[in-house]
Amino acid sequence: MPLTLPKIRENCAKARVRMDDARREHWAFGAFNLDDEPTLIAVAKAAQKHNAPVLVEVSHGEVNDIGLDNIRDLVDNTKATYGIEMYVNLDHSPSVEAAKAGIEAGFEFIHIDISQADHNASDEQIIAATKEVVEYAKLTGASVESEPHYFGGSSNLHTETIDYDEIKKTFSTPDAARAFVESTGIDTFAAAIGNLHGKYSVPKVLDLELLKRIRESIECNISLHGGSGTPGHYFKDAVKIGVSKININSDMRIAYRLALEKSLKENPDEYSVAKLITKDVVGSVQGVVESKIADFNSSGKARP
Repeated sequence: MPLTLPKIRENCAKARVRMDDARREHWAFGAFNLDDEPTLIAVAKAAQKHNAPVLVEVSHGEVNDIGLDNIRDLVDNTKATYGIEMYVNLDHSPSVEAAKAGIEAGFEFIHIDISQADHNASDEQIIAATKEVVEYAKLTGASVESEPHYFGGSSNLHTETIDYDEIKKTFSTPDAARAFVESTGIDTFAAAIGNLHGKYSVPKVLDLELLKRIRESIECNISLHGGSGTPGHYFKDAVKIGVSKININSDMRIAYRLALEKSLKENPDEYSVAKLITKDVVGSVQGVVESKIADFNSSGKARP
């Protein structure tokens, strides 16, 4: 059932306060991708077990597969069932129209990223689109996130090595971050400091000194995309510096697939795959989420 506008505004107002809490208290929301209902249940069980506030997020692909209103309903039903603090983020929304639809559906967090659809989008195009979404978000009070350029990688298991010399060319800088935030009025800046979408054959290395300088240069929240495959000590330091949101996807997807493959191999005569997912996969994904909650220092911080 669709939420009323007053209820959406109430949820968004609380989400804003909680982001402020995270920054002040030095913990971060884990933003975990919602591929399907079992993934959502895994996140919910981890959040319940550790009394941790969480975000679940969907990209354009999941929106097309599940539907905005269905996602909103799934999350609300799960929140009520498990008695947890959970919000929804529209991740890497590729157009202003798609972002506006997420706002209207009652998502508390909106990430506008037109560079996903057009890697060569100009600075002027990115700023104009972001400003339009920031203005439209005033309808509900949704928090808006963005970044000034395309963020590389993909939510998958990558076999290639990480070319840090190339990646460093797209690192955020304090001055550019400040200019972008001031030009757009966003609530959350997605920083690039060595984080990269996907999981690679070697662990990622984050430039925490750069993160400190970015934190000092802007007043808004900071997020880290591409958290999978990153040693946990980087996250522990990042939340101390002032990161409020960290995205995790590939680590969960890999755990899901490996657990399902193992279960199928061990149960060759079971054709109810849903039973195997409930029995073996949910717990495996839940374990990943629990480990991130520990790294993000969000255990015990929920206010359902």
